[in-house]
Amino acid sequence: MNSNTLWWTDWDYRDGVVSVRSTGQKLPVKGRFLWVCFNWFIYYLCMEAWRAGSIARRGPRVAFMPGRPRPWYFIWPALHAAGGRIVSDPEQADIVVYFEDATSACAHVQPEARLALNFACTDVTKSRVNSVFEQVFGYPLRIDPLTAAEPVVEKSETNGAHDGRIRQAPCEPVEGCVYQRLIDNRIDADRVEDFRCLVVGGRIPFGFLKRRPVDRRFMNFNCEVRLTENQDWLLPGELEKLEAFANAMCLDWGALDVLRDRNDGRIYVVDVNKTNIDPPIALPLRDKLSATRRVARMLRQMAGKPD
Repeated sequence: MNSNTLWWTDWDYRDGVVSVRSTGQKLPVKGRFLWVCFNWFIYYLCMEAWRAGSIARRGPRVAFMPGRPRPWYFIWPALHAAGGRIVSDPEQADIVVYFEDATSACAHVQPEARLALNFACTDVTKSRVNSVFEQVFGYPLRIDPLTAAEPVVEKSETNGAHDGRIRQAPCEPVEGCVYQRLIDNRIDADRVEDFRCLVVGGRIPFGFLKRRPVDRRFMNFNCEVRLTENQDWLLPGELEKLEAFANAMCLDWGALDVLRDRNDGRIYVVDVNKTNIDPPIALPLRDKLSATRRVARMLRQMAGKPD
């Protein structure tokens, strides 16, 4: 993807299907897709207004390597809400971010900037998430499909694929897939719930509580999203564990997807995203703007330019 081209050129349209060139994801142009586009575009217009207003502010200068984010990646609106601007020369930047929407990446030399983010976060595969999770939390998420005798979740290693499915173990493993225990995150007979924790400078300021139909538990479709403070969902000690997990993953910026099992009460980190697309579409616009402003203030503080 050439980050210097217009962002809408990242998409192809053919026979009623929009394809995302960078990821290969295919999106049928139906009612829900059009609603998502309309909802996001309203937020995008607010971000453009912030970007126009940032010309007069002395916000953080941020460089991205090897590519620049598009407007749907959360760091783009947060940067402009902070009054910041994107610069091409890392030596002129207050913050340099390693930005590549890929599950695995080669290690890159960290530039000599005031602050560098995500340069050591080179592996967010599901198997890596499983391994680090067990090291930090002390209990496993991964499961052996050959020896288990229960329903398990099968997922590809690729980040953001939303291709999970439930299989009955024991079963033969599929090459390129990982296997996790099935977390019972139902809140009632019809809905499941997860908590998306934002990671900003290695800290977790708040999150998004997301609910969706149980038959769409692996899809990127939410029927309800709430801006949620950590203490309203996490139990004592869990925030510290999550931040330790982010640190072990070398994740300075991004998001963690966390589920709570209603049977054992424990939390499980099932996904790590270092190029997160947030806030969720189903979050009310007022809360989208509030979340963006809060993260923008943190960016300014990280760059040494507090309000």
